[in-house]
Amino acid sequence: MNTLALGPEWLSPDYLISEYGLPGILLIVFAESGLFAFLPGDSLLFTAGLLVAEGNYITQPLWLVCTLIVAAAIIGDQVGYGIGRFFGPKIFNRPNSKVFKKENLDKAHEFIEKYGPKAIVLARFVPLVRTFAPIVAGAGRMKYRTFIAYNIIGGVLWGAGVTVAGYFLGQIGFIKTNIEAILVLIVVLSVVPIVIEFLRGRSKAKKEAAALAADAAQADVASGQRGRHARR
Repeated sequence: MNTLALGPEWLSPDYLISEYGLPGILLIVFAESGLFAFLPGDSLLFTAGLLVAEGNYITQPLWLVCTLIVAAAIIGDQVGYGIGRFFGPKIFNRPNSKVFKKENLDKAHEFIEKYGPKAIVLARFVPLVRTFAPIVAGAGRMKYRTFIAYNIIGGVLWGAGVTVAGYFLGQIGFIKTNIEAILVLIVVLSVVPIVIEFLRGRSKAKKEAAALAADAAQADVASGQRGRHARR
């Protein structure tokens, strides 16, 4: 295998799998799902599926690997939700905190109320976001039944889906010979949702600012007209 040319070697999927095998994969999936970000989740699962097909480093059957990965992802999100639910309010209620403000918790709650189910599922496929989504859900007091349902859906789609994709696509000659480029592409594509959301947010902010400026201008015009009428 080639080393993924992103980040240090000890974070590359091939190194992690060759050194720690399936237990290492499960630990990383668990940690990235609600404890620690900056881990190579997507590329790691894709590589795991590829190696299951080749029979290298991972000797367990695909169904067992997928089942264990999904379980690790779901449990990791559960832990993140618990952290957010039990410790989030205390953190956000710190009066002198510039980051963990009560108003930020309220915003998180509003976000969860509006996008909750979809956010929990889609967050699985976005680096960093998948780590903090369950914590925000817990801190924002998302209903546990709702969270667990969409946590399971997201865990299955991401954990099994990416692994199975690696299993079947990894058997294609072109992909196998260009695995490093493919893994880089996976990382790049996984960041696309963040970029799209950022651009949408910026566009919306500009439109709102323009609307406010127009309203202010109209108010000034109306005020001036009233002033002239009063003088008459």
